Amino acid sequence: MSSPDETTTTGEASADLVARVRAEFLEMPGLKLTVDQAMRLWSLAPATCAAVLDALAATHFLTRRHDAYTRS
Repeated sequence: MSSPDETTTTGEASADLVARVRAEFLEMPGLKLTVDQAMRLWSLAPATCAAVLDALAATHFLTRRHDAYTRS
């Protein structure tokens, strides 16, 4: 695992971090995470985690269903 919150405190997601989270979802089909679970898994600040998940949802890689994100 890498150091906590690899991106800015404004919640902007770095391309490397987005790629890493994308790879995790590719490696684990059926992975379903809430923002809180994702924050713990990747040691991210709330704004950063939300930015990463939202970036992946914006590209239709992830879908937000209720309170969790899953692969589209």
